[in-house]
Formats: sequence, C-alpha cells, structure tokens
Amino acid sequence: MENKVTYHEQTDIQNTLKLREVLKTLPPFCRDYFRAIDATTTTKTRISYAYDIRIFFQFLLEENPAFRGMSMTDFTVDVLDQIKALDIEEYEEYLKVYTSGSADKMETNGERGVKRKMCSLRSFYAYYYKREMIHTNPTVLVDVPKIHQKNIIRLDADEVAMLLDYIEHCGDDLTGQKRVYYEKTKERDLALVTLLLGTGIRVSECVGLDVEDVDFKNNGIKVTRKGGNEMVVYFGEEVERALKNYLEVRKGITPVAGHEHALFYSTQRRRIGVQAVENLVKKYARQITTTKKITPHKLRSTYGTALYQETGDIYLVADVLGHKDVNTTKKHYAALDDSRRRQAASAVRLREE
Repeated sequence: MENKVTYHEQTDIQNTLKLREVLKTLPPFCRDYFRAIDATTTTKTRISYAYDIRIFFQFLLEENPAFRGMSMTDFTVDVLDQIKALDIEEYEEYLKVYTSGSADKMETNGERGVKRKMCSLRSFYAYYYKREMIHTNPTVLVDVPKIHQKNIIRLDADEVAMLLDYIEHCGDDLTGQKRVYYEKTKERDLALVTLLLGTGIRVSECVGLDVEDVDFKNNGIKVTRKGGNEMVVYFGEEVERALKNYLEVRKGITPVAGHEHALFYSTQRRRIGVQAVENLVKKYARQITTTKKITPHKLRSTYGTALYQETGDIYLVADVLGHKDVNTTKKHYAALDDSRRRQAASAVRLREE
C-alpha cells in the first residue's frame, strides 16, 4: 500500500522548513521559545509568531539609538530587560505603519493586526520571564488595542440563489476561449461554492479534501480542522448533487503525479490552492453584489447565519463550524437575532390581564 502524505501533513512539512529559514534571521536565543511552543501551536501559528517577533527586533534596530549599528543576530536575551513599557508603547505605534524588508515595502496594521503582534510579543516575553531568564516583563504594563466588532458580511438567501444560478448559467453569454474555460471549470466551481455554502467549512479545509473523504452513504465529508482534529461534517441534497456532477467530470482528468487524491483540481491538474478558490469566489460574487466584498470566509458566515436562524442553537452552530470556544460563535452570530430579542419583550407577563 502506498504511503499517502495528506495535504495537511505536506503543508506542515513546508511550514517547518520555512520556519527554520526565518529562525536563522532571528537572534539565536529565540530558538528556545519556538521549541517550547512547538507542542501547543500549529506550524502556521509559529511562522506568524516568528515574523511578528522579527518586526519587534527590526523596530529596536531602526528606532532605538542604543542598538545603532547592531545586527539582529547580535542580540542576546538580556536585551529584553533593557526595554521599558514606554518602548513597548512606541512599538505599538510603530506597528500601524512601517517599512519592511530590503524592498522598503510599506506595511500597515489595523487594530486586529496590531493586537495579534502585541499578543505574540507578550507570549515571547512571558516565556523568558517565567523561566527567570529575564527580570522584567514590560509587555504586561501596556494595553492591547480594543477590537471593535464589525458587522457580519454575508449573502442574503436570495443572493445565495442568484450566485449559484449565475455559476450555472453565466456561460450562456460567453463565446470563444472564455466559453471553453467556463465549461471546463463550471462543475468544479459549482461544487466548490455549493460545498462552502452548504457546510460552512473553511477554505483551507476545503482545499485539503481528498476524494476518499467524501462519503455519499451518509452524506458526510471528513475535514481536518484548524489544529489538526478530524471531524465529519454532513451535507444536504444540493451539495450531494453538485459533488456527484463534478466527480463525473473529475474522472476525465489525469492529475499531475502526487495529486491523485485531491478532490478539487486546478486547471493545471494539481490540488487547487486557497488563493485560487478565493479568486473564483470573488469573481462570481462580484456579479451578484458590488456593495459586499464576498470571500470564502463570508460564505462560511452565510452558512453560520442561516443555521442559527433555522435552529436557534448556538452550540450546534459552534460545533458544525469547528469553533473551539462557543464565545467565538456567540460574538459573531448572537447579535443577529433582533427578532428573537423582540419576542423576549412580550414573552414575560408581569401581571395577568
């Protein structure tokens, strides 16, 4: 039997190699920290942290006269004790706009980006402080920015129908090369978008699906959730129909070696990537609504909203969406239900008539 490496294992291997490259550019003492968080974080999270920590050291080299002329790999762990709360506040300000890399590319962070980078730095400092390798932890003295809740952007029920109809029939108006391309990708695109709308899975979970993960006997798909847990998500008749139509087309595709198991293929006959799915969702959604920026994640919100309005069960929504903490779900979906709150006003009788 062949030894099959899954998409998620492959991604982990690539991320591990990438992390090693980033670590070479950081001060040598940082390796202890990344080794310590290995067991509790995903490879993707560790790479994000490594980039965030690198920005902090870049800030020190650029903005702090005490470190003029030094290079990043010169830093030793005692540098962390030389930093005061005021320096951390300046760093927080710096994160809003700075230039990165040799190409002098302008980077900006909104409140979410700043918060994440500050949380990375807090975790970094906490590790060395707990192990008594440093005596101060100025990061706990600085407030992390407050995140303002944005409204959920999602498709309304009529827009969902319009989107699927459009994918199914927009080829009628096309000619020549465009028509050929559309016909080639129509069943795949329809299956992809129907699956995202009908199950609420993440785009990374979707591109990671293998053909063996689909079970038509129980109408379920086995997805690998964020953090690596496997779970079966069930789907309805519309998703079943779209998947079966696509699988007929898929039979006629000869994949590139190493991509035989992928459920969804790109036009290059490889496993389709996250970026490609994002592009195709945007392409179709633009034809339906110009005021909403629809991404695969917004299709997830659309599903979560519909499920919550149908069932009123926030725990079910959290479970199906693969949220570890129901508060994440509540934050997003409980605010929707104004009509339910109105019912509450008339539900409680204070005095009998």
